[in-house]
Amino acid sequence: MSPDDSVAAALAASACLVASAFCLLTLDRWLRRRTPHDLAWTVAMVLFVVGAASLWWAESRGWNSAVFRLFFLTGAVLNVAWLALGTVYLLFGRRVGDPIRTGLVCLSGWATGIVMTAPMKAPVDPVGFPTAKELFGTTPRVLAAVGSGVPAMVIIVGALWSALRVARGQVPAATSSARRAATSPRLLALGNVLIAAGALILSASGTLAGRLGKDRAFAVTLVLGVVVLFAGFVVASNAVGSRPRISAALAAALSPSH
Repeated sequence: MSPDDSVAAALAASACLVASAFCLLTLDRWLRRRTPHDLAWTVAMVLFVVGAASLWWAESRGWNSAVFRLFFLTGAVLNVAWLALGTVYLLFGRRVGDPIRTGLVCLSGWATGIVMTAPMKAPVDPVGFPTAKELFGTTPRVLAAVGSGVPAMVIIVGALWSALRVARGQVPAATSSARRAATSPRLLALGNVLIAAGALILSASGTLAGRLGKDRAFAVTLVLGVVVLFAGFVVASNAVGSRPRISAALAAALSPSH
């Protein structure tokens, strides 16, 4: 393993471990409060963990077709859509979010089948950083473009709209149920802005690739992106409903005596 590969593997491992911790915390929130945005973010963080673990494996052991398919599916196709679903729940409530969630579950299953069975145009280089353009045909690449592009617009527009509503002294939510759930409009807007910033950081690997190399640039944006995303999750969650307390089960698991 080259020094560059070692750095990229270490960064990917850090992103995986940090995302795993954040995933447990968002899951704990959902188990106690049953709020739909926490469930959407938990799914998004699970996908993030799988994507980061795939990159960690690839940088440590080399790429292969199975690892690349998993990395592409969780990182490029599904992750941003589930992040955006959390934003939809915060801004529009369950009446809008629940039908979208049902459709997203179906689309996620369909996309999984497409990506995991799509023929590859060439063998996967175990050393180089593979790209979908080199390996996949049109359908998986369209899924990635739509699955990342449209939800990213939802997240960014939602953040800008939230900030504008707060600047005007209004609650940054579009429906009466969502407005009633928002206990701190400023925190809700700030949380949406941080989530949008995290999504933008995750998409910035191409900008950094020229300076750091593709592998290291992707790993750096993974680490930074997941930290900013989670900050957004915490801020936005504390702006909706009552401030949660850590559950007894999780507190026991994190106790120094264990």
